[in-house]
Amino acid sequence: MKQNNMLAMILAGGRGSRLHDLTKKVAKPAVSYGGKYRIIDFPLSNCANSGIDVVGVLTQYESILLNSYVAAGRRWGLDAKDSGVYVLPPREKSDANLDVYRGTADAISQNIDFIDTYSPEYLLILSGDHIYKMNYAKMLAYHKECKADATIAVIEVPMKEASRFGIMNANETGRIVEFEEKPEHPKSNLASMGIYIFNWKLLRKLLLADMKNPDSNHDFGKDIIPTLLNDGKNLYAYKFKGYWKDVGTIDSLWEANMDLLDKNNELDLNDKTWKIYTEDVTALPQYVGADAVIDRAFITQGCVIDGEVKNSVLFTGAKVAAGAKVIDSVLMPGAEVAEGAVVTRSLVADGIKIGKNAVVGSADSKNIELVAKRVKGDE
Repeated sequence: MKQNNMLAMILAGGRGSRLHDLTKKVAKPAVSYGGKYRIIDFPLSNCANSGIDVVGVLTQYESILLNSYVAAGRRWGLDAKDSGVYVLPPREKSDANLDVYRGTADAISQNIDFIDTYSPEYLLILSGDHIYKMNYAKMLAYHKECKADATIAVIEVPMKEASRFGIMNANETGRIVEFEEKPEHPKSNLASMGIYIFNWKLLRKLLLADMKNPDSNHDFGKDIIPTLLNDGKNLYAYKFKGYWKDVGTIDSLWEANMDLLDKNNELDLNDKTWKIYTEDVTALPQYVGADAVIDRAFITQGCVIDGEVKNSVLFTGAKVAAGAKVIDSVLMPGAEVAEGAVVTRSLVADGIKIGKNAVVGSADSKNIELVAKRVKGDE
């Protein structure tokens, strides 16, 4: 069912600095995930599956690859008449004379004219760097049922982790009475997922006022949501149940990939009723040699395995030579592990080669090893 009265805007301009070398030349939402996907595939596929036919993708840092990728709206079925995916880079200059979005709210403010073109009744705002499947049409139905001015998707997190998130404190009806940004002593465990539905006329008015406020951070969490609460508007928490992962660090990106090895993983990339669409890369079928040893692995097309792979995820075109071992690791597209090399608890970046008999990572290490440069081995 088409949600013609709701337009989606995906905030995809984050620098992703905690992913280190993975985001030096590629925007965080364009980072590879799950064998053949990119992170941005998830919110875009959710939009397509939820019947949202116009999506703006707000890009900023290292966005050349991301821009060209999302411009092909046909991947998500968003290329029909009166539908599309639109790349929206910033237009305002910073002090250093660079085009920038000054905050999450400013990103929407700079695109008010684009949104007004479609005259939506509701605006859906999404983060472009989370991995999850969600029906936004159900969230909109809840928003209408509550007669809300704004609805914020929340997920219950362990109480001991709540201080890491923006926490929504709600009453028994689900109405939000207080918002706390990373509270030292949280009162609830309802963490904001960075997914908002606003009544567009109200939000538009707030954004115009926010643009003129020199003391504003131009941010939804710091400015817009507190203003709505102070004005006594109806804000409701929409409780999401299911898989959701913020892949902001190397460890969390590794964990999200490793989750795919769990047979009971809630994400279920093979679910035909909620397909995650992506670029259709031409590649040969996977090849597993006669002497290869594979134990609990997620292996994508184009992989060539002659060595040992245990509890690992291999992306398109990854290669593991004879005598090599890949244990508890993630090999991103085109990564190669030469003869006799051992890779343990590591995430190997796109196209990286690990030389003959080289040893990378350790079973005892607390953190995951990011391998983003060629590792020389025996010549």
